[in-house]
Amino acid sequence: MFSFLNPHIIIATLGLVGVISIVFAETGLFFGFFLPGDSLLFTAGFLASQHQISFAWLLIGAFLAAVIGDSVGYAFGKKVGPAIFVKENSVFFDKKHIARSQYFYEKYGKKTIILARFIPIIRTFAPIVAGIGNMTYKTFVSFNVIGAFAWTWVMLWLGYGFGSIIPNPDRYVIPAVIVIVIISATPALREIFRKRT
Repeated sequence: MFSFLNPHIIIATLGLVGVISIVFAETGLFFGFFLPGDSLLFTAGFLASQHQISFAWLLIGAFLAAVIGDSVGYAFGKKVGPAIFVKENSVFFDKKHIARSQYFYEKYGKKTIILARFIPIIRTFAPIVAGIGNMTYKTFVSFNVIGAFAWTWVMLWLGYGFGSIIPNPDRYVIPAVIVIVIISATPALREIFRKRT
C-alpha cells in the first residue's frame, strides 16, 4: 500500500478532517475510487477505541460525508448523462468502472445504492450511474442515507469493537486491516474472474 494511502498515516497526519474528506472524495468524486474507504473507517474506529480520535464525531462526520458524497456523484451523473460512456480513458477515469457499476445497477436496481457501499470502486460509480439513469432524487436519497449509515457505522464499530475487545490490539490491527481490504475487494475480484472465464 502506498504510504500516502496508509490509514494510520492519513489519520495521524490529517485527523478527523482527513477521514471525513476521504470518505467524501471516495463516494463523491469519480477519481476517488482508489482511496482506502473501508480500511480507513476500520482503522479510525480502532484508533477511537484507543482514545486517539473522537468516536462520536467520526460516526456523525463519516455518515454525513458519505451522504453528501453520493449526492454529489448523483448530481454529476445527472449533469453529464450518457456522454460519460464515450469519455476517453485517463489516469483518473476508466470506462470499465462505469460499465461494471451499470451492470451492478441493472442487476440489483435501487438496492445498488446500499449494496455498493460495501464494494470498492463500485461505491464510487454507483451514484453516478443512478444519476445517469432514471432514478428520481427522492428515491435515491432514501437509499443513499440507509447505505451511508450502514457502511460507515458498520466499519467504524467493527474497528472500535476490535480495539475494545481484543487484548493488545496494536499487535493485530495490520492483519485485521488486510482482512478488511481482502473482504471488501472479493466481490469485485469475483466479478472480474467470472467475466474472464
